[in-house]
Formats: sequence, structure tokens, C-alpha cells
Amino acid sequence: MDPAEHTTDGRWLLLIHQIPPKPGYLRVKVWRRLQRLGAVALKNSVYVLPKSDQAHEDFQWVLREITEGGGDGSICEAHFVDGVSDGQIEALFHAARDADYAQIAEEARGVLEKLPVSVADEEPLRAEAEPARLRRRLAEVSNIDFFGAPGREAAEGFVAALEARLSRARVEPNAGPETANFRGRTWVTRKGIHVDRMASAWLIRRFIDPDAVFAFVPAKTYRPKPGELRFDMYEGEYTHEGDRCTFEVLLERFGLDDPGLRPIAEIIHDIDLKDAKFARPETAGIERLVTGIAVAHREDEARLARASAMLDDLYEVYRRKGG
Repeated sequence: MDPAEHTTDGRWLLLIHQIPPKPGYLRVKVWRRLQRLGAVALKNSVYVLPKSDQAHEDFQWVLREITEGGGDGSICEAHFVDGVSDGQIEALFHAARDADYAQIAEEARGVLEKLPVSVADEEPLRAEAEPARLRRRLAEVSNIDFFGAPGREAAEGFVAALEARLSRARVEPNAGPETANFRGRTWVTRKGIHVDRMASAWLIRRFIDPDAVFAFVPAKTYRPKPGELRFDMYEGEYTHEGDRCTFEVLLERFGLDDPGLRPIAEIIHDIDLKDAKFARPETAGIERLVTGIAVAHREDEARLARASAMLDDLYEVYRRKGG
């Protein structure tokens, strides 16, 4: 994420919340979620992110979890006039990410020091899991490093050195079973589509419902009409389930096991959920393209058209390669 996209006007997004003391797991769950988003704490119950549409959406999901758990909160834009400066807030982000990078570098260095010159035949899977895990963690931290913390270079160096000694192991996830048939349905999602909604709409029109009609609506005020199918919306028929994004849920629910779709699902997952679960090397480039589409086109139909052309070409590459 380019810091220039967020800080040119010196504005921020704040999540101000109150969480009840019970159940105790809710506070831990929310804290972990905010850590994954890269938010930093100004006070115990006040978290900040650089202002962007994506940050707003991320905070909305967290706020929803809080309110469903019996708490409450608000999201607001902020321009600090006194007491704390933009530079001080950026320093908080630097400190948080440098701590993450230092931990990665220390773990990679520790593994390197323990490795023999050649890895024993009985150890490869155990050894190969370490650089894969650290690379995923590095990608996750880099994705929320909004201001380019200086510790990244050292962490990159140690992980690269470890990867040079070991080959990475990869386990492909299994696809799910269900199937369904639809034709000419109205599919509804939130306006201002971004990566998961772009990709899900493309998937629906290309592989599920070629005659699909899309409606892009305000999330808070829209009331669904009979026969409509909502996706990537709260209480929608097709939306996030567990740690799976909407695109992954659609693949499973409609039994789409095309090997050309699986790599796309992994890319969409990592961009949308920011957890670097799959850490495909091309993910960062696709994320830039998606951001460019969103910046260059305000209308959702235009965004979908541009994203669909990109995904058509990407699918063709993976289809021919077999995944």
C-alpha cells in the first residue's frame, strides 16, 4: 500500500470502541484482528490507520464484530491539530513494523545457525517449512507496512539467505463439493467494489451465471428484494465464511474445481484478508493492478469491466499451466 495514497492530506481513520469484560475472548479476538490490519493504538481503545477506502472497510468489519459481541464503537476521520503530530503517528507505525521485522530476522537467523551444511534426508519437510512460514509472515508484515519501516531490509536478507539453503514446500488446499445452477439472476453487492467483489462478480458471470445482472448498492440502507442473491455483504447468501473470502466460498459452494481458478482464489484471499496464507509471488503485482483500477474508475461497472479483462487473461495463464 502506497503511503502517498493516504497521507497527502494528513488525515487518518480512528476506531474508538468499548468492549464488555465478558466474554473475555472477544477482546483478544478484536486485538488480533487489529494487529493483522496493521492498526496502532493511540490509547487502549483508540486505534488508527491511514485513511483509505480499504481501511474504512476493514474497520467496519471489526466494528461489526465488536457490536455483535455486545460492545459499541465509532469510526471517524481525524486531522490532529494539537497533542500528537502526523510524524509521531507515523513513528508509531514504524516502531510496530520494525518490531515485527526484528522478530522475523531473529527467527530466520536462529534457523540458519542451527542448520548443518547439508540438510539430512529425514529432515527436509521440517526444514523447508521454516522459510515458507517466515516468507508468509514477511509478506503479511510488508502488506501493512504503510510507511516503509527500515527493519524490512534486514528481515528480507535473512529470509532470502534461508531460502537459498532450502527449497520451499507447498501444500495445495482441497476444493469443496456442492453444485448449483442459476441463470439470469440479480446478484447484489456493496458499491465501491474492490478485490473480492471484483473477482467474485467476474467468477459469477464467467462460471456460474453468464446472464447475471449486478446491482451495486449502499451496504447500510439497502433492503434485499425477493429472488436477489447477495455476495460479499453482511448476511448475504454468499459471503466470508471462517477464514475464506467470498471468492473461495463461491468456488466451494458451486463445486468449481477448475485448476485455473485455484491460484486466482489464493491471490484474492491474500489481498482481501491480508494474512499472506498462500504468499504467491505474483500477489503484490495483482494487488497494484486492482488498486489502479479502483483509483482510475469511480463507477462499479467500469471497475468490473477492467477487472474482468485482467482476470480473463490471468485465468488463461493458469488454465494452460494447470494451476
